[in-house]
Amino acid sequence: MSGTIDAGGITLAYEETGSGEPVVLVMGAGSPGRVWRPYQVPALAAAGFRVITFDNRGVGGSSECPEGFTLADLTDDLAAVIEQVAGGTAHVVGTSLGARMAQRLAMTRPELVDRLALLATRGRNDAALTTFAHAQIAVQQQGLELPTEVSVALSALANLSPASLRDEVAAEDWLGILSMAPPIPLAGVRRQFEAALTHFPDSVSELGWITAPTLVIAFADDRLSPPHLGVEVAGAIPKARCQVVADAGHFGYLERPEEVNGLLVDFLTDRSLGRSWGRRHKAAGTTGT
Repeated sequence: MSGTIDAGGITLAYEETGSGEPVVLVMGAGSPGRVWRPYQVPALAAAGFRVITFDNRGVGGSSECPEGFTLADLTDDLAAVIEQVAGGTAHVVGTSLGARMAQRLAMTRPELVDRLALLATRGRNDAALTTFAHAQIAVQQQGLELPTEVSVALSALANLSPASLRDEVAAEDWLGILSMAPPIPLAGVRRQFEAALTHFPDSVSELGWITAPTLVIAFADDRLSPPHLGVEVAGAIPKARCQVVADAGHFGYLERPEEVNGLLVDFLTDRSLGRSWGRRHKAAGTTGT
């Protein structure tokens, strides 16, 4: 099923599949929610979850918002999806910018988050992310249409593991997929990369406010969110553990879907974790900060 919701005058397009406890999947910068469809949606639906994906503002069927927006705005959008589509609380799985949104939501609206899974995440900025984001912004600002071969090569080197590129068949498939990206990014994509550069906590230790059981999945060959930054995030969250997936880059959830899906399903179905702070307190009638 698909539809749209209104989030404070912003249109957000969403899809849902399956039935059971809701899991909201949050995509990274520049990509629509349908990127989750091939692997994560069917795996989680088969495990008995109601899987909700959506387009962040700036891409896909959601409002483009070329005037700009912040990470706080994106997090408010995520909250609206949970409230209006999921029914008020959900497991939240985010990757890259989507993981940053999920982290912020778990800090500011803990009553909405049951369990939290963070893929390719970080708690602070660094030179690699800053350089990559500024490059994406500059291409859009200047209206540059890079030759397809150039944009594909740069994207492959930034997002894929060397293991994926060593496999000739897999590499050909990946290069074909990456060649489908628009030659000139939309203004909304630039705004997403701008948002990705801002609103980090003053200290990684502030992530200690997160009370939901948390799984951090880092990717060993990730150049944009190096695994040590994921390990750092997990170390700051009281109820967190970290798994590092080998032979996977920033797109590790697509490069190694069986391993990533297995980690997600095991985490979301682990009854030993119990209910999170958010759901317990929501049932008791309290609200988050």
